[in-house]
Amino acid sequence: MSYPLARVRILELGQIIAGTYGSQVLSDLGAEVIKVETPDGDLGRNPSVAPYKGLSGLFLTLNRNKQSIVINLKSEEGRQVFYDLVKVSDVVVDNFRPGVLERLQINYETLSKINPRIIQCSVTGFGEEGIYKNYPALDINIQAISGHMAITGEPGRPPVRVGIPLADMSGGIYSCKGILAALFDRERSGKGRRIELSMFDCMLTLLGYMGTMWLTNGELPKPPGSAHDYTVPWQAFAVKDGYIVVATRQENFWRKLCDVLERPALATDPRFATNADRVKNRSLLLPDLEAIFLTRTAADWLTRLRAAEVPATPVNNLDRAFAEPPVAEREMIVEYDHPQVGKVRLPGNPIKMSDMGNTPSTPAPQLGQHTDAVLDRLLGISGAKLADLRKSGAIA
Repeated sequence: MSYPLARVRILELGQIIAGTYGSQVLSDLGAEVIKVETPDGDLGRNPSVAPYKGLSGLFLTLNRNKQSIVINLKSEEGRQVFYDLVKVSDVVVDNFRPGVLERLQINYETLSKINPRIIQCSVTGFGEEGIYKNYPALDINIQAISGHMAITGEPGRPPVRVGIPLADMSGGIYSCKGILAALFDRERSGKGRRIELSMFDCMLTLLGYMGTMWLTNGELPKPPGSAHDYTVPWQAFAVKDGYIVVATRQENFWRKLCDVLERPALATDPRFATNADRVKNRSLLLPDLEAIFLTRTAADWLTRLRAAEVPATPVNNLDRAFAEPPVAEREMIVEYDHPQVGKVRLPGNPIKMSDMGNTPSTPAPQLGQHTDAVLDRLLGISGAKLADLRKSGAIA
């Protein structure tokens, strides 16, 4: 078994989610991730965030497979140690505010002179230039300003954020894409690249065709709840004991649904015969469908709908989501034993690849846990020199 990113070394200066999630993904593919922390540590270590036995569940999730070293980049000696690590690494990742890299003297212009093959990737809120560059960029701020909150939730209700930190995670999603592309290009050119992306840009891209319809056709969407602007029925329906989702993108699914509902006349009713008709007359159709779905349980409906090959699923909370058969079939739960909190179980790697083993899963590191081992192994610093660096405050 082999991992496609084996022998790729990443120096992660990232904090919390936007600067850590991308390298977490890359670690699942075999990259060595060395987490370079300040003496105070990643802000994601805050134990009040998803608290679990005195530690942060967020940190335990996004930092498995990583090694933690503490370097004081404000110290000249510490910065020199970092420069030496850059010489033997492939990628540097950060999510600092604009200007921090220059102040710390670790910007791309500096690092590329030390190692012309280095790839540096920065995740910002709104980019490194422009009037918004210094605006705070927490996940909820980016979800709001990018338009996502305005189109999430039920009609007529207050704005709703997506239930996961999607804006933060979008930085990780696109940073690892950019890093992979730069690594591929470096095999041809021999040179590294500077990658710069903003969470705001990422979230605009994730608007998908909703953004296109506004930009091209002037259609301003409204929050649809679980419904769909362009397809009916396509939403959650209440049943006797919960909710199920039914989606009928193609007309054959609509006809099959009518048979399952034991209402075949709906399929030929001129008000509902085509999707365009159903979208136009949704206010007439949906109350009838809602009343029918309330007559049976979720299990009963799902058995009937799946037998007829109508796209239908339960609306699961996490207990049932992680109990669905594909979770075990595709090894989507991994675990590790942490020295402080014991066993940690967490979502696995969705990228399956031939000749690649199981998802790596070593514990999220304690602050500075690997400082001595990494500096000895990669730079040959040991013994008295490590002690001197520690005494000066350059490392910890």
